[in-house]
Amino acid sequence: MFKKKKLKSKQNYELRPSASSLQGGVPSASAPAAASAPQEPRTAAHYTPQHLFPNVTMQPVANVGNNLFTIPARIIPTESYHILPMTISHETVKPKLKVKSARKSKNALKTSTSVASNDNIRREARLVPKKKVSENETLWPVKHAAVVDGDIILGGLMMVHSRSEGATCGPVMAQGGVQALEAMLFALDAAARAGLTPPAVRLGAHVLDDCDNDTYGLEMALDFIKGSISNIDDEEYACNASAVRKVISGVVGAASSVTSVQVANLLRLFKIPQVSFFSTSPELSNKARFEYFTRTIPSDLHQVRAMVEIVKKLGWRYVSIIYEESNYGIKAFEELETLLARNDICIAVKERLVKDSGEADERAYDAIVTRLLSRPRARGVIVFGSDQEVAGVMAAVRRMRATDAFGWVGSDGWSARALVSDGNEAAVEGTISVQPQANPVRGFREYFLNLTVENNPRNPWFVEFWEDQFKCRYPGSARTPYNVQYSRACSGAERLSPDNIEFEAQLQFVTDAVLAFAHAIRDMHAELCGGKPGLCDAMRPASGATLLRYLRQVRFIGLSGDEFHFDSNGDGPARYNILHFKQVSPGVYRWLKVGQYLDGELHLDMDEIQFKWGERHPPESVCSAECELGQAKQYVEGESCCWHCFNCTQYEIRSPDKETACEECPLGTLPGVTRTHCAPVPELYLRPDSPAAIGAMAFSALGMLLTTFVLVVWALRGDTPVVRASGRELSFVLLAGIMMCYLVTFALVFRPTDVLCSLQRFGTGFCFTVVYAALLTKTNRIARIFAASKHSARRPSLISPKSQLFICSVLVSIQVVIVVVWQVISPARAIHHHPAREDNMLVCDAYVDASYTIAFFYPVVLILVCTVYAVLTRKIPEAFNESKHIGFTMYTTCVIWLAFVPLYFGTASHVPLRVTSMAVTISLSASVTLVCLFSPKLYIIIVHPERNVRASLMPPRWRSVGAAGDACARGAAGGAVCAALVGAAPLPRAPDLTPSTDLSTLNDTERTSTDRQVQTEETALYPRVEGGLADGLRREVESAVRLEPRRLAGGLPAFPPHDAPPPLAVAVAIVGAHIPL
Repeated sequence: MFKKKKLKSKQNYELRPSASSLQGGVPSASAPAAASAPQEPRTAAHYTPQHLFPNVTMQPVANVGNNLFTIPARIIPTESYHILPMTISHETVKPKLKVKSARKSKNALKTSTSVASNDNIRREARLVPKKKVSENETLWPVKHAAVVDGDIILGGLMMVHSRSEGATCGPVMAQGGVQALEAMLFALDAAARAGLTPPAVRLGAHVLDDCDNDTYGLEMALDFIKGSISNIDDEEYACNASAVRKVISGVVGAASSVTSVQVANLLRLFKIPQVSFFSTSPELSNKARFEYFTRTIPSDLHQVRAMVEIVKKLGWRYVSIIYEESNYGIKAFEELETLLARNDICIAVKERLVKDSGEADERAYDAIVTRLLSRPRARGVIVFGSDQEVAGVMAAVRRMRATDAFGWVGSDGWSARALVSDGNEAAVEGTISVQPQANPVRGFREYFLNLTVENNPRNPWFVEFWEDQFKCRYPGSARTPYNVQYSRACSGAERLSPDNIEFEAQLQFVTDAVLAFAHAIRDMHAELCGGKPGLCDAMRPASGATLLRYLRQVRFIGLSGDEFHFDSNGDGPARYNILHFKQVSPGVYRWLKVGQYLDGELHLDMDEIQFKWGERHPPESVCSAECELGQAKQYVEGESCCWHCFNCTQYEIRSPDKETACEECPLGTLPGVTRTHCAPVPELYLRPDSPAAIGAMAFSALGMLLTTFVLVVWALRGDTPVVRASGRELSFVLLAGIMMCYLVTFALVFRPTDVLCSLQRFGTGFCFTVVYAALLTKTNRIARIFAASKHSARRPSLISPKSQLFICSVLVSIQVVIVVVWQVISPARAIHHHPAREDNMLVCDAYVDASYTIAFFYPVVLILVCTVYAVLTRKIPEAFNESKHIGFTMYTTCVIWLAFVPLYFGTASHVPLRVTSMAVTISLSASVTLVCLFSPKLYIIIVHPERNVRASLMPPRWRSVGAAGDACARGAAGGAVCAALVGAAPLPRAPDLTPSTDLSTLNDTERTSTDRQVQTEETALYPRVEGGLADGLRREVESAVRLEPRRLAGGLPAFPPHDAPPPLAVAVAIVGAHIPL
């Protein structure tokens, strides 16, 4: 019956120095002392195992005395022997290392090792054979080596078998094991055929199996250094010339990163270059630690970045990570943690797959899946491990019926591996994995399919592969723990075909490793041997340091057609394929290429991805759904990616700097559509293209046209009685003020600026001030004239045109001073006004605080005073109609402003409406003044020009000359009014002329005397005052009331008693005809 022998990882052996050796010292083999250096006496405590086995960690055996130690069993290269107590004796020998060949015998096999140092100490160890096994038992594993003879030998370390918990090695691995081995042998053949090796130099191989176990792989690697012991650069030691060993110039392998780390530490001591094809741990890029390590596959650092980019592309924010307990998995996990945190992706579950410490059973894998299921929102899982461990996870998923619970992102360790997917298709479906970019090796497919047990004797494991592939027992094969279950014998007719074999996709890295050595050896031979056939002395043996230098510089086109070279860290180019395990038809699954990761950029075809049959959208993997618009997060205690959402208020957004807080938008802004930022509220102001502005401007434009028309008429008809009677100077001032009122409208409707606001502040009050200052000056003059006529015979002062203009200017300057002081104290500014949060009105500041009342205060005072004067002069006789017109103007203006005040203050929340009301009010006030004061005169000038004469300006019964003369001649009051109008002293009473005077009876002398008397009286009655208003009025009065001497001579009564008017009537008649406006 077959028994499987289990080997422990460590085995205790006694190591006892002899008493005679306690007087000297034992040098360390790794650092032998110089010959001249004195040695201190040592006691038994100094003979530590490090002196005997400097590269092996040892611990003392507890409670067995001071001189007992333990050493690992793996240090003994042959498992068939025990190590017996070693004695150390003191004797004098030559300073060199002697190694006697070990030969088996029926008794004990004795290996004597003598090491001489300065104090000449010899160490001896004896190996004895273990107990023989019976015919029904077989040791496992059986050590084999695939050997290819050559002048330069390359070592190979392949994981032909997988790991096993019950034994050192498990079943044979078809893809990453046997196919990788055959790819190495195929590359050796291809290099020889292509002439890549030096002339007359054969490249051979010595390939061993590490069973995907780092400690066992280290044990196998000891074979690689046996022939290199003589290569130690130390003259103190020399090999016995009788010892024959193969010199391993370089090593291809190992596949596992953890095994490569162990082997690299060993090979570095003997300066043997190592090129790995599957080891991707970032740690191996550290050339300070792994100087002689190189690899054709890129570092996992790039792979981890590619996996994080895939997670981001899938929209996963909450994922779980499963990583294997090895250097490969741990280093990748550390980098994953860093990159995920940097991209705000949280880790829900972290699970470690057992690898180095043993092999997990089904319960361990079930526990991992249960832990994953405990976080149902973390459906995305990143798996960084090897195919054997990941296959256990997928089987557990299938057993627990959770095939639809997860989406997988896998590493290259299990990407496209049949060991993972076979039987677990439903669980693996939808996986997206990262795999270093590799193309099929040209010719290898045909080569491998043609292999049989008979034609492939150089591969000692091919029989095991054949039995595992066809599930039969090959005749004459050795018993293994895995072929005893096959009852059917192999017929020999079995053949490999594409239907029954799946090829490893990354064999390119194996062939590139072999070709890298081939090119380096050829370049090295060309330089050291000058291209001569065969090996020269400089390459007997080849220097590892020199070979490494050439190795790092190679650049060639590999068997896959891709160009290859090492980067600065001795790693292969960072090129990755993105593979997807997809159900292409019901029950049929394939690994398909769906993207690439090149130069740090991910290119992924999402249209080709199908996570489950008929489901193209990736599973959602977030702890908490993103908060809706206008919500902030409240994190769950202890969970960095889980939160509750709460609403921000109407005018708040989630803080851009702190997602757990809301932030109120400043005035003038409102939360944007996404409520992640505050968007400015559109400015609101009275735009020129708005209907209200268009209406206000149209009204003002019409008023400007009418005002311009009146100005033209007044300029062209300035000498006519009506125009002269209205007072041309003040009329033009009044028209200028009206024109400014209309212009202010245009300043109000345009976009407010600081300059425009200053212009509005000045113009709105100034235009009114000009209008009502002119009206006040005029009404005041009328009132003073009639008031003076009641009390004095002297004319009032300051009633001339110049005086009137001066008074008007003084009144206007008061407004200018008010506005200038106001502007200095508080400069006008265009501001944003927010009567409501939704409003953002661009207005002048004076509209907001009602400070425009300052600009209108003084004009309102003028309006009120003008209204008072209009009331006081309301009883002036009908001849003075303009006083009535002024009164009507003021009454209408007051009504308009009484309506404006509540409208202005009632529209505080709608400034554009407030501005429109102001513009309309100003234009309407100007229009009332224009129409009421100038339309009657325009009517006479244009429609009835025949009435534009002096006589028409007086009442009919007061138009007689005698009446006017008698009025000015009678009484002090009448004389005073006439004097005020003409600028003269009180007039003397006219001479008494009777109607009986008949001028026709007078002779020429008498008639001439009478004419002179009349002229003299005329001159006395109307004295000439040069200049100004008095002179003009005098001339007009002369024309109106001139006494005709000839009429007097004809016997006509000069001053009929019944027509003589009272003095006030004369004043009204004259003022009505001549008072200037």
